[in-house]
Amino acid sequence: MPKCSIETMNSRKEELVDACEKLYQTKTFGEITLKEIGDAAEFTRTAIYSYFQTKEEIFLALLQREYSKWIAELVEIEKSKVKFTAPKLAVMLARSLQNRVQLLKLLSMNLYAIEENSRDANLIEFKKVYKASVDAVDRCFRKLRPKAAPAESYNFTYQFFPFIYGIYPYVFPSDKQIRAMKTAGMKLKKRTVYQLAYPAILKMLR
Repeated sequence: MPKCSIETMNSRKEELVDACEKLYQTKTFGEITLKEIGDAAEFTRTAIYSYFQTKEEIFLALLQREYSKWIAELVEIEKSKVKFTAPKLAVMLARSLQNRVQLLKLLSMNLYAIEENSRDANLIEFKKVYKASVDAVDRCFRKLRPKAAPAESYNFTYQFFPFIYGIYPYVFPSDKQIRAMKTAGMKLKKRTVYQLAYPAILKMLR
């Protein structure tokens, strides 16, 4: 591959991530192939390999981008001038999740496969961003409870993150799942991400 600037390389990577994101809006993770992503971004297979080795690495980059966007929102929450109360923080965290449906979808549907099929260097870079999100949530909690013991902060953080991994399928069941639940006699109540997240986060904070 001809030598190019870091900016050009990053721009080319973003083109592939953008193509992947667009395909993921209408197809499942399993349906999307590396070739399809390349075709959508007008990349040859050889050109793709200059940046990513597997489709999972492209999805990992998409997930990393989603985490970065969420971290920016968490930092804004942390810097907020409003007086923090448990209900207020629960509202702000729930709203931040409402804005990150793509993140929730990736976490609940495909995280294990994405991580298992990505090279160590890519996974390490992703985990740095993930850690930054954990730290950002922890800082928000500590702004609410500055005198909290480390164990209290830890317990909130590690209730909160496993919880968010399960939000997406409850809010966005597939048509097939809806039919199956109705046939099984289950009552369906439509909820938004916010409606599901707010009471759960408030309970964690209390």
